[in-house]
Amino acid sequence: MRNALIRRGRRWLYIVHRWIGIATCLLFAMWFISGLVMMYVAFPRLTDSERLAALPVMPWNKVQLAPDRAMAIAGVERYPRDLRLSMMDDTPVYRVTGWQGEVITISAIDGSVIDRITPDQALAIARHHPHAVRPRLIETVTRDQWSVTARFDPLRPLYLIGLGDPDGTELYVSARTGEIALDTTRRERIWNWLGAIPHWIYPTVLRKDGPLWRDVVLWISGVCLVVAVTGFWIGILRLRLTRRYARDAVSPYRGWMAWHHIAGLIGGICVLTWMFSGWLSLNPGGAFSARGITREIAIGYSGHDTPDIVAKFQSSPSMPAVEARFVWIGGHRLMLLDDGNGRRSLADPVTGAQMTLSRDEIIAAARHAMPGAAMTSARQLDQPDAYWYTLHHTRELPVLRIGFDDPAHTWLHVSPVTGEILDRSDDSRRSYRWLFNALHSLDFPLLLRISPARDAVVWLLSAVGTIISISGIVIGWRRLRRRKVRARPVSAGLVRTPS
Repeated sequence: MRNALIRRGRRWLYIVHRWIGIATCLLFAMWFISGLVMMYVAFPRLTDSERLAALPVMPWNKVQLAPDRAMAIAGVERYPRDLRLSMMDDTPVYRVTGWQGEVITISAIDGSVIDRITPDQALAIARHHPHAVRPRLIETVTRDQWSVTARFDPLRPLYLIGLGDPDGTELYVSARTGEIALDTTRRERIWNWLGAIPHWIYPTVLRKDGPLWRDVVLWISGVCLVVAVTGFWIGILRLRLTRRYARDAVSPYRGWMAWHHIAGLIGGICVLTWMFSGWLSLNPGGAFSARGITREIAIGYSGHDTPDIVAKFQSSPSMPAVEARFVWIGGHRLMLLDDGNGRRSLADPVTGAQMTLSRDEIIAAARHAMPGAAMTSARQLDQPDAYWYTLHHTRELPVLRIGFDDPAHTWLHVSPVTGEILDRSDDSRRSYRWLFNALHSLDFPLLLRISPARDAVVWLLSAVGTIISISGIVIGWRRLRRRKVRARPVSAGLVRTPS
């Protein structure tokens, strides 16, 4: 009885791997090849430095409205997610962002709410971009391949503007707020059709429905994970290291089957971890906590829950800023100034005079950032470590890491220069760092310290994975052809010739 169950179990193991593998082997090959492309060309996004470089310098003499008045017009009664002052072509505007993601744009000249801009205004905004040569309006888009995600919803519709530069840069300017929402280049658009789009199964028709896309990818990657598990299991069952097969072989197979077997054994663990970590990236069942700074943390860190920032500017800053953000840190009213080259400094929002925050002041503010939790540690990182490093995104160094004794063991990473909270981490996110980032991107500390070594390892493992996938495609194709050939005589015998 036991032997019969084992034989039946093995039979189903082979059947599951064979037929689901035939159905998914093209997906495996696509994932390995597109993953290599993604190492060098990321999905288009607008970085902070790109956004700031496209803004004109702030003419402070034009600013007639104080931040307090702008928040009152926006209907903000408590601490907003974000409050900034920047230029929309030649008009200084406040952009007030609420905690639900809503954005309200208010003229800093007359206090009018701006909820629509014209194509000519969008073109004028685009002309300030450093790559602008001959800007032209291509079309007005509600949603396309590069602006498909929900984070663009508060900004839609979008004016798509070509800059006429050699790189084929295209800007997406919000028709609601006048913000530059995104930029893409010809290189990004071409390579992403071979990279992120197939890798994430990201066609617009599917991705525009976020929950549906997530469910589809979860199920597809889950089924492929079954293929990887059963394949590795079969590979071990068919491997003989001591009592070998004929000709002293460790595998009973020949040709493409042998390539599939041996490559699967060599790279099987990596295929499993890549599939598993890719599946986890979609956060099945809400297993991992959300990213970002919560409203409670922001309010606690600010030391202030009322919207007053400054009722009147007495003088303008000496720094030629393109944007000013208004914040409270530990009860201090502050203005974070950015210039077009990405340099950032602190200033008093009333007088415009430059300010600094000491480390002690930042730590004192951080003590109140986590309601109901006590601060347990505060140390400065001068070098990258396993949880704060640069790979896909630039990380500021040095940085303060401040820990708390809440149940999730929260860490806050804070800039010692400006006092901004740069990132929040807890046990859940740190687990995600190892279960996804490490297993999927191979950003282990040792490999990160030697960048060419990481690239070489990823290329080698991807090559093994591609061999597994392509050999599976050949094997599957041959089996389907054999079944078709065997079916023909039977089908022919069933056909009667009319008499």
